[in-house]
Amino acid sequence: MSINDYKSAARSLISQMTLEEKVSQMLHNSAAIPRLGIPAYNWWNEALHGVARAGTATVFPQAIAMAAMFDEDLIHEVATAISDEGRAKHHACVREGDRDIYKGLTFWSPNINIFRDPRWGRGHETYGEDPYLTSRLGIKFVQGLQGDDENCLKTAACAKHFAVHSGPEELRHEFNAECDDYDLWNTYLPHFEAMVYEANVEGFMPAYNRTNGEPCCGSKALLQDILHGKWGFDGYVTSDCWAVKDFHEKHKVTANATESAALAVSMGCHLNCGNLYGYCLLAVKEGLLSEEKIDDAVGHLFVTRMKLGLLGDFPKKQEYINIPYDVVDCPKHRELNLKTAQNGIVMLKNNGTLPLDLNKLKSIAVIGPNANSRAALVGNYEGTASEYVTVIEGIIEKSRGNIASGGSPLRVYYAEGCHLWSDRVRALTLPDSLESEAIAAVKSSDAVVVCLGLDVRLEGEEGGTGIEYSSGDKPGISLPGKQQQLLEKVTKAADGKPVILVVLAGSALAVTRAQESKNVGAILHGFYPGAQGGRAVADIIFGHVSPSGKLPVTFYKSDCDLPEFTDYNMKNRTYRYFKGEPLYPFGFGLSYCRFELSDVITGETEVRFTAKNIGACSDIINPNQAHGEVVQVYAENPNVREIRSLIGFKRIELKAGESKSYTITIDKNAFHRRDKNGDLYRIPGEWKIHVGFGQPNFIN
Repeated sequence: MSINDYKSAARSLISQMTLEEKVSQMLHNSAAIPRLGIPAYNWWNEALHGVARAGTATVFPQAIAMAAMFDEDLIHEVATAISDEGRAKHHACVREGDRDIYKGLTFWSPNINIFRDPRWGRGHETYGEDPYLTSRLGIKFVQGLQGDDENCLKTAACAKHFAVHSGPEELRHEFNAECDDYDLWNTYLPHFEAMVYEANVEGFMPAYNRTNGEPCCGSKALLQDILHGKWGFDGYVTSDCWAVKDFHEKHKVTANATESAALAVSMGCHLNCGNLYGYCLLAVKEGLLSEEKIDDAVGHLFVTRMKLGLLGDFPKKQEYINIPYDVVDCPKHRELNLKTAQNGIVMLKNNGTLPLDLNKLKSIAVIGPNANSRAALVGNYEGTASEYVTVIEGIIEKSRGNIASGGSPLRVYYAEGCHLWSDRVRALTLPDSLESEAIAAVKSSDAVVVCLGLDVRLEGEEGGTGIEYSSGDKPGISLPGKQQQLLEKVTKAADGKPVILVVLAGSALAVTRAQESKNVGAILHGFYPGAQGGRAVADIIFGHVSPSGKLPVTFYKSDCDLPEFTDYNMKNRTYRYFKGEPLYPFGFGLSYCRFELSDVITGETEVRFTAKNIGACSDIINPNQAHGEVVQVYAENPNVREIRSLIGFKRIELKAGESKSYTITIDKNAFHRRDKNGDLYRIPGEWKIHVGFGQPNFIN
């Protein structure tokens, strides 16, 4: 079937419907119309890093952790697994008459907003701070969700939140995000444009806030002029949930619910997550909205459902509807999950402490509030895994495996040490009451792993966290509560023993003192590494895998480096504009192996080079195992605002002593920028191209 067949069938259906029936299809919980063979359908489903909120599914690492892989192919593989599970779960539910929320095939993922400020609570849902990296990973994720048949969708992806949206969460329903034309077109929009032209994404979700004065879900500039107009987007657009009522209640751009519904629909927002579009009936009656606009909206929605095989008498794609239920969190997907977690962990520091040799240790202390925390594995918008492996569980498992293979036994001591953010874990105890246990564990051990950081009670969506004063955002980038104090007391008690800091958090934290401390031998940042995350951390600690993740965000030294949170202009934000000295730069990440590049040839469209793995830092590392690294290409030109920009990257995997030749395709717009109308223009002057394992001027 072709898209025109779907549109013709949609028009035929719509011509037989009453106005009330049409409006009923514009709500996320769309009603059944039995006389026309239209089943009920709930549009709201999530698949940020696995099928979410509908029972068991593979819980992959959070989006920011997948971004740290810098791996287009692997993120496509992950998204393909997610869409397999989504299809299997949907058909199993429908067979039982279950058409509830989170059971459909329209996934409101990915979140491709730019993580411009580390305080934003939802930043871990994104692919980081760079528009080019975001576009490349977003395209592959969308393609994995939607499949490779342009006329028949496996599932329908949705790019959100369009656009200029990244906090503050507390103000999102009333906030006006203002930026100039340069930042709009060269930071906040390029990756959304790529979703239209390169990914062929089926859905768009505008944001809650206003952008340059207009509420995003009813913005003439964003929806009518850019999305539907300039870019020619022909999929469906859904409001964010209950965002349309913000028009009159918070933004004060309309007088009442009827005007709000009319504005959103007339600008091209087809679906209402919520119930406010019920006022469309009154809007038509009062002449604020034409029935033709209603027909157009319903037409877009019906075409999406038809492409999914959920509406009409079109032939079904058998390979989609016959995906068996046993793919859900199956062993193959758990194996993929583990690989994804391993590849997304970033080693920030190593003075020779890592990897640890299991056969040279008799005991190890695993300390900290995130050491045995499932919440620190998964992030938000998550499903329910059939197996979770925390950090201490991963370490214990490695110890048992070592014994089984004839190695030495390892005693594992555990102490929580402190609460994640409070001064005590139990209300009746004195502050810091768990520190003594942690010190005892450290003194009894040969090495120490300290697991600190955050979880989604501290950073997340408005209303979704457990700290009422934060509204989802972080007040700063320091370790919260007594975590820094615990770390310092533990390192002092260790008295020269190896101390490894493992940070599980969805954003950059200023672990400046740990970086500077001679007593902290190594630092790993695992983000939220998914249900298999503890196993992946243990694999890296004991050298079964060499770390290969790279930072998709800049790590700053302190809150003093951050501009005002509400300032959306990009000056002094992210690696492209920050003029200070970062704690760790975007693209940074250490390895147990040493790589070198040779025969580098640069051009306007591609970079060619030879890479060689020249060996490992430890004899624990298996020389016959391929180890990962990421080659990055940056461009600089004094005639642009950016200090430098990522224009290409490739993840490589080589065994010790192995070398291969590679080609990296350069961003097609690398040497251009967009003007105030969004049109490309060539930047004059000489471009300097850097090819390496990180940004120039920063040594990995």
